[in-house]
Amino acid sequence: MLIKEASAQRKVDYTKLVDPFIGTGGHGHTYPGAVVPFGMVQLSPDTRLEGWDGSSGYYATDSLVYGFSHTHLSGTGVPDYCDILFMPTTGKPQLNNKDYRSPFQKKNEDASPGYYTTVLDKYQITAELTATTRVGIHRYSFPSTKEANIIIDLQHRDKVLDSWIEVVNDHEVRGFRRSSSWAKDQSVYFYAKFSKPFKTDGIASDDQLKEGEKKLQGKNIKMYMQFDNPGEVIAKVGISSVSAEGALKNLDAEVPDFDFKKVMRAAKDTWQKELAKIQVEGGAPVAMPVPQSSNMNYGGGFGGYGRPQPRTKTVDYARQKQTIFYTALYHCMLAPNIYNDVDGQYRGMDQQIHKAEGYNYYTVFSLWDTYRAEHPLLLLIDKKRSLDFIKSFMAMNEQGGLLPIWPLASNETYCMIGNHSIPVIVDAYAKGLRGFDAEKAFKMMKDAVNRNQFGLDSYRKNGLVLAEDENESVSKTLEYAYDDWCIAQMAKMLKKDQDYAEYIQRAQYWKNVYNKQTGYVQTRANGGWLSPFKPSDIDNNFTEGNAWQFSFFMPQDVNGLISMLGGKENLENKLDALFAASSVMTGRSLPDITGTIGQYVHGNEPSHHIAYLYNFTDDPYKTQYYLNKIMNMLYKAAPDGLAGNEDCGQMSAWYVMNALGFYNIAPGQNNFQIGIPIFDKATINLENGKKFTISSSGNATNSYYLQGMQLNKKPYNKLFLSYENIENGGDWDVFIGRLPNKLYMEDLEKPVSAITDNLIVVNPYLTASTKTFTKPITVTANSVQDSVQIYYTLDGSTPNLQSKVYTSPISISNTTTIKIIAAKNSMLSKVVTGTFTKIKEDVKADVPHKTALTSQTVN
Repeated sequence: MLIKEASAQRKVDYTKLVDPFIGTGGHGHTYPGAVVPFGMVQLSPDTRLEGWDGSSGYYATDSLVYGFSHTHLSGTGVPDYCDILFMPTTGKPQLNNKDYRSPFQKKNEDASPGYYTTVLDKYQITAELTATTRVGIHRYSFPSTKEANIIIDLQHRDKVLDSWIEVVNDHEVRGFRRSSSWAKDQSVYFYAKFSKPFKTDGIASDDQLKEGEKKLQGKNIKMYMQFDNPGEVIAKVGISSVSAEGALKNLDAEVPDFDFKKVMRAAKDTWQKELAKIQVEGGAPVAMPVPQSSNMNYGGGFGGYGRPQPRTKTVDYARQKQTIFYTALYHCMLAPNIYNDVDGQYRGMDQQIHKAEGYNYYTVFSLWDTYRAEHPLLLLIDKKRSLDFIKSFMAMNEQGGLLPIWPLASNETYCMIGNHSIPVIVDAYAKGLRGFDAEKAFKMMKDAVNRNQFGLDSYRKNGLVLAEDENESVSKTLEYAYDDWCIAQMAKMLKKDQDYAEYIQRAQYWKNVYNKQTGYVQTRANGGWLSPFKPSDIDNNFTEGNAWQFSFFMPQDVNGLISMLGGKENLENKLDALFAASSVMTGRSLPDITGTIGQYVHGNEPSHHIAYLYNFTDDPYKTQYYLNKIMNMLYKAAPDGLAGNEDCGQMSAWYVMNALGFYNIAPGQNNFQIGIPIFDKATINLENGKKFTISSSGNATNSYYLQGMQLNKKPYNKLFLSYENIENGGDWDVFIGRLPNKLYMEDLEKPVSAITDNLIVVNPYLTASTKTFTKPITVTANSVQDSVQIYYTLDGSTPNLQSKVYTSPISISNTTTIKIIAAKNSMLSKVVTGTFTKIKEDVKADVPHKTALTSQTVN
């Protein structure tokens, strides 16, 4: 019986549970084209040339296609790629994209892992796409015509710095495109071979055909090849960042013939192998009504959105959940992307050619997003690739002088904040991954956070990033502190006590932006809290969020947050208020703020760990309640099925991890918070040959509360799983019920996320009605920390323990710089400085930028 069950499980075709159209609508920014896991080539249709929702080059509601290009980004918030466009046409060749583009219909469009097809209505051409790692394969089925064309447009999409194209013979073309967009200097070479000879060809420069030319170079280079009634033409296109010769090597190594079906089958088999790393079964009806997609005709994939569906058809909720899950797992494997050729060569961050020895070099790391769930997930199911990621990071540092922040092709975009390759490395090392030079990596981490860029100098000097010094100062302080905590963990593992002491103190700098009076993180400026303050405001002091979301971003020290708030009950109340608040954001408008439940914003990553913070309170059942709500409200099997940008796998990795029932709120910690598994059974096939099997009994409509757990058939009484619990394999049985089991939950051991040694003295703060005045004002000094003594100077000197002790408000009648420190047990805070300027009575006082107000405005 067991053999039969195992055999049946192996026969499940997981590729049929993937719908590549999920995420192509809404603000998901995904693409539906042909790609293999982590492939260099992403061969996909381009239907939108500009705009935020055209970042991937495709949008679900579009009805015109410009062609099929070979590189695409999955779910980013900035457009780029879409390089080397091919477009089949008939009739007289047209080189203007508005002339050669074609309408297409969703009912004729289909996609599955490694395959895409559509019909170009203008020409009645069926286009089919598949891919290997470094090669895109097109199959065009032309109607009967003596004028069957393939257009290659090297001007397509972004700014061209240089390009050339060359006709090698009547079966082969090669070329080069260097462009500037998000990546300021991107090079792509290509080599194309065709299954049939073209009878004529023509190359154009600046849209003017140059008769007799077989090679042209410039910033607007296009060409056509014309076939005489070819029926079917297969074009295989290798790409490379190194050279046209490298592109040819890739092409010949990976696709030596023109067998489209063989390549397509190989792509499917590769996807099947990757997707089978996690095998799920069952899946009860959702606990809440699934939001219905609009009546737009989305085509293809498992969902069959373009096909007529009977209105009364019974919904298979288990299959729908599995489709969401396997599409999410598929999205997790679209990036990062292999960047080296088959011979190991790649273009490095210094724009020079290097060779990856014994590993694959990758690019497209959306690290601000993916360090949270994408990389922890891959560390569970793909350690070899995770090691290659770290080796790629270190190569980038060696060639570009910095661990990557958001590397794209051979460029550092510096997109988003923090230095989040650090937690990826530290999490991997903490979980036992070796095979890289840890000492060298540690030095690279320290170098990254000790440079003078993006407010890091202000952070080190002041114990926080000051608003006067840097935009997004609050968010940067919080994320720098988390990165420093990661460095401290690496120092501890490497037995570097002095480094540990330094960085574990820096990991506490989040406390310097936490205003205990309001219960929120706030902007620090001129010695105090910037005011007026409204936690729902989106402004330049936060990164794609506000004080509501970022007030919970100290995952390395949740217990410290509890202490700051005054106890677990207050944390619970604060979380309740977050989810119950109005979803209206004030201040600036940002398109990234999507997928809201109150002020919780699932469409952006800083919220992704928040529901798990209830596990630290006396009512952890609320974690289960909100996880269920998020998964069922904000994910669905439809083109607009993602709550926000896919962000190179993070939005989907969150779903995969949470569907399995656990999540790592602070990579670098070896514990996974327990949530609620949604499938009857899930098996993680580990690289060590072991299996971790999750069984969930009692799943039913409106049933998502923990009633009991067993690990390896023994009662389990913790609200967290260790990494070793999973990595060692075993069986985790979870029992689910309709009502919260508070008595059971009370007996579970709660997680701990705390910094308990080398505690800092928190920076004090100044409060005044204004920083400019005409008549004398008073300035008060205070601290969010108990039992501290504040010392101050008024002459510009640095205060110390011999300076004047603050006992009462300071009266100021002339321009004065006040400097204060807090002391506790002979330890000192950082120096806090505020300058208050006397102005003439006929000059308007600078009230809008006052240091702080005695009464805070809080909504």
